[in-house]
Amino acid sequence: MKTFSGIREVFKIFQNKESYFNELNNQQSNKLIFNQIMLICGFAFLYGMVMGSYHSFLQSAVTGLKVIILFLSTVIICFPSFFIIQQVLGSKMSFRQMIVIVLSGVVLTATIALSFAPIVIVFQVTGGDYHFLQLLHVAIFIFAGIFGMRLMVDALKYACENKSIYPQIGVTVFRIWIIILAFVGIQLAWNLRPFLCEKNEEFKFFRKYEGNFYTAIVYSVEQLVSPKQPEKPQGRRVPGNSPDTIGKPTGADKILNQIGK
Repeated sequence: MKTFSGIREVFKIFQNKESYFNELNNQQSNKLIFNQIMLICGFAFLYGMVMGSYHSFLQSAVTGLKVIILFLSTVIICFPSFFIIQQVLGSKMSFRQMIVIVLSGVVLTATIALSFAPIVIVFQVTGGDYHFLQLLHVAIFIFAGIFGMRLMVDALKYACENKSIYPQIGVTVFRIWIIILAFVGIQLAWNLRPFLCEKNEEFKFFRKYEGNFYTAIVYSVEQLVSPKQPEKPQGRRVPGNSPDTIGKPTGADKILNQIGK
């Protein structure tokens, strides 16, 4: 019962932005932050399990843990710069208030992502293509992230307009910080790959091939639009020759050519 009450308290913030500041001035704020972190971990793990279930149960469990690490690591890495810059700009918001606002955006992102899990399962069961599912997950994260970031901006605007504890320039700077947050999240996701593996691929904790997130997305789009089959080596192979000589004229070929002239 207490768990359900804590979850309801977290989602209550989404319905009434004034509670950002009314609730943070009492002793319940620490409990609120704890509940937010627990929700992020729970929802991220469930969505990660759905994502990795395309391959195997082991991949499903590992991907669930990776999504948790992705969400929390992105916040931990980027939050110090956000807090220090806001203090330099003259913000009167406390450390605790800023944490609740940022975590609220991440909670909303994880919640919206998890709400798309049934749709992902439908495409997996009906034989969805690997590259299509890869692009689908990217689109879901972007869509959910937009709503999460918007919630943060709305909370800061409220602080600026109604509470007079947040400078107007801070909202503009925060939008720039959101872009940095997105790039950090993308880089961490690339380093934590794979989240989704092809069914005929062996299980791997991490991949080592070169490239970056953007080239991988372009490649997935190309494979989805016009799939390419692996090219077969041209030329004939003569027994006794190394693979480097495939397709090159051998001594016997030269003799035959001379006879034909």
